[in-house]
Amino acid sequence: MLFGHADEMWRDFPELVPGVVHVEGITKDGVPEVEPFLEIARARLAGAAESELPEIQAWRRAFSRMGLKPTQYRCASEALLRRFRKEGVLPRIHPLIDLCNAISMAFAIPVAALDLSEISGSLRVRYAVGDESYETFSGEIEHPDPQEVIFADDARQAHARRWTNRQSGLSAIRDTSSSVLIVAEALHESAESDVPKLVATIADELAAVWPVTARTAILTRAEPEFPVT
Repeated sequence: MLFGHADEMWRDFPELVPGVVHVEGITKDGVPEVEPFLEIARARLAGAAESELPEIQAWRRAFSRMGLKPTQYRCASEALLRRFRKEGVLPRIHPLIDLCNAISMAFAIPVAALDLSEISGSLRVRYAVGDESYETFSGEIEHPDPQEVIFADDARQAHARRWTNRQSGLSAIRDTSSSVLIVAEALHESAESDVPKLVATIADELAAVWPVTARTAILTRAEPEFPVT
């Protein structure tokens, strides 16, 4: 299995910096230390609204280039920060999700965690044809719009819609998840230095919670694919 971005994504978004983490042996047990990351998020939000952060502004520009209204469709990290600013807390869902959400907010970079057991073949970030299937968290089936950016597998299942806007319920992390692919993507000016730090942070925190050793990579246009298995 491979994970990567289609050539068109690198052509249209040459500033893209993706980071990838693959880990085996995740369980529903574990208590990650998320508070330090939440404190970083609080401090950042005390100095500026989430929409003013350079990481978020870069994604807003990208969404506009894709024909999406940035205030209607937000990247995952902006949505998390917005909710955190309003409510002051985030609900606990699963230890891995809680950890990824906290790190995502601290870095203001979208982080997706996918259950590899629900992915058929390789996974590619590409433009949709429009006949792919996307399962919502409520179990409904949708079809992405043509030219919408999706995470698509070989069975033409979309595991994310509108790029970093919303993941699929099909490959969402659940209590039975063990083999996991974590993807972080950034477009802002300092992404080349920020994404490796984020990826290293995730790998270190995973090892602190579970007896696992993560495999990591930073993808580039010259080396655009990560061999998961």
